[in-house]
Amino acid sequence: MQIILATDMGFCFGVRRAIVMMEQAAQAQPRIESLGAVVHNPQVVDRLSSQGVQVVKNIGDITSTSVAITAHGVGPDVVRELEKRGLDVLDTTCPIVERSQIAAKKLVEDGFIVVVYGNSDHPETRGVLGWAGDKGIATTDHDFLKGYKRPPKKIGILAQTTQVPAHFTAFVKDIMDQALEDATEIRVVNTLCNATSSQQEAAIVLATQVQLMVVVGGRNSANTRHLAELCTSEGVETYHIERADEIDSSWLVGKDRVGVTAGASTPDEAINAVVQKLEEISKELATDSR
Repeated sequence: MQIILATDMGFCFGVRRAIVMMEQAAQAQPRIESLGAVVHNPQVVDRLSSQGVQVVKNIGDITSTSVAITAHGVGPDVVRELEKRGLDVLDTTCPIVERSQIAAKKLVEDGFIVVVYGNSDHPETRGVLGWAGDKGIATTDHDFLKGYKRPPKKIGILAQTTQVPAHFTAFVKDIMDQALEDATEIRVVNTLCNATSSQQEAAIVLATQVQLMVVVGGRNSANTRHLAELCTSEGVETYHIERADEIDSSWLVGKDRVGVTAGASTPDEAINAVVQKLEEISKELATDSR
């Protein structure tokens, strides 16, 4: 059995940068708390916890004098509250996410309603909406404008950084088709992450060459879920796992070519463990077939 790795997968620049910043901070001080998980990957969170970085869900849960803002970023109200409390703040917001925040703020200042194409419950999206104040909405509903009695005159459209480019393009087209008659201006800002898009393209290419795809990454990771969805859409049998021990040997029966990809928040050691497990199962199956 041949195990083929995607040409682009695993830690992106923003995730790696955030983790390094937190590790360095943990070495310099006895205790630091992260406002939410630095990334949506349990192995990474566990590793940082062993180094002294503890996760808290809410500002009210913070007991340390040092707090880290995660790679997903936060809204300005959160930043002001942390500073008001006199906390030492480590901001690890991904630069690509920060670009989205700046774009949302600028659009509002220019009189636009801000539409973020993305998951309204995702911390990145919530943070970006924070910079839009009460002038922002997050949705993936192509018909959301039907909820307005009077369509907005100025519409600014952004994307959650990990969204699939083709899906964002389709969303923008539908909104323009619906709003162009009434709107005076529609402004689209490309806030998609190039690294994530590159991983998605690599996953699609690989999915067309194999009989099985294994996608490695946190189940709460939006970009990892998108990888699994894209692979599935190519018609290949696909499994999204967090850890190597989740692999079922029955998946590999009769398979000659197996592809592996991983989300932008998946550490190298998790990918290596999956590859090693696949190789072990492959050898076992080969022995049993003799």
